[in-house]
Amino acid sequence: MTESFHRSGEYQNPYEGQQQAPVNPEWPPPPAYAPAHAPHPKKRGRGPFALIAAVAIVAAAIGGGTAYGIQELTGNDTVASSSTSTTVVPSSQKGTVAGVAKAVSPSIVEISADSNAGSSTGSGVIITSGGEIVTNNHVIAGASRIKATTSDGKSYTAKVVGTDSKKDLALIKLENASGLKAATLGDSAGIQVGDQVVAIGSPEGLSGTVTSGIVSALDRDVTVPTEGGQEQGQQWGQGQGDQWPFEFGGRQFNGDTGSDTTTYKALQTDASLNPGNSGGALIDMNGNIIGINSAMYSPAGQASSSSDAGSVGLGFAIPINTVKADLAKLRAGSTD
Repeated sequence: MTESFHRSGEYQNPYEGQQQAPVNPEWPPPPAYAPAHAPHPKKRGRGPFALIAAVAIVAAAIGGGTAYGIQELTGNDTVASSSTSTTVVPSSQKGTVAGVAKAVSPSIVEISADSNAGSSTGSGVIITSGGEIVTNNHVIAGASRIKATTSDGKSYTAKVVGTDSKKDLALIKLENASGLKAATLGDSAGIQVGDQVVAIGSPEGLSGTVTSGIVSALDRDVTVPTEGGQEQGQQWGQGQGDQWPFEFGGRQFNGDTGSDTTTYKALQTDASLNPGNSGGALIDMNGNIIGINSAMYSPAGQASSSSDAGSVGLGFAIPINTVKADLAKLRAGSTD
């Protein structure tokens, strides 16, 4: 027991005469001296690398499609891409074919490709303002000269950047082009059967032709030749544009696909497609590119009368997510 009392009953403080602690002491008490290596807060730089890292983190959180936005910071051609449904069409015309056509037509070109075997006509989608264009490999394969014409009638010479015959995709670049209207690449993973779509291309050389329909099936296994259309001129009709042989469901259409083929998963649509639509755009009602039109059944190659020719509502498009996944490879100069 540390306390004591005087006989008189008065309380005596055993610590009397000693230094008293303050009434409200800090706890724990501050050190008697400053630490030898006290940390000092440092300001973090916000240079371009820090900004790019921040954008990359945000892009990763939002989704894969928007990661293309980082290219704008690094100075490369920028691909307008959305992992969700971006509204490209003005609100006053949202959900209308006319609104989609007006918004997206400036981003679609007619492609003419010449070779020793003849010439063919197809379509392409502008993906950067500097003139990068996605089209089908079979539209330009084997060509010695490629010309692209925009919706306002301007013509450009184009060079092949990269090709991927396994996916029937190609990337070309217009020479001396700038200020073009790039299309917005959407997200084909969100497409459902029954969704309304619009197709824009140059069937039979009729540039800027607009048709509409619905997505009639998903993940169709479509088999096409890996050889270029230019090399197939004798087989499927020189000058026929893209009356491109293909196979699905165990049946062959538009001729023989040959022995060297490739198969990809395609969106099926009943939007009217004809020779010349290959490489053009399949678009959702918000104006986002969801596919690259690649194959269509054209009975002209099997019919006895030209009156039987034309679209029968059986067309296929390469999903735009496949295109986006292949874009880096194409830009690197792939020749697969």
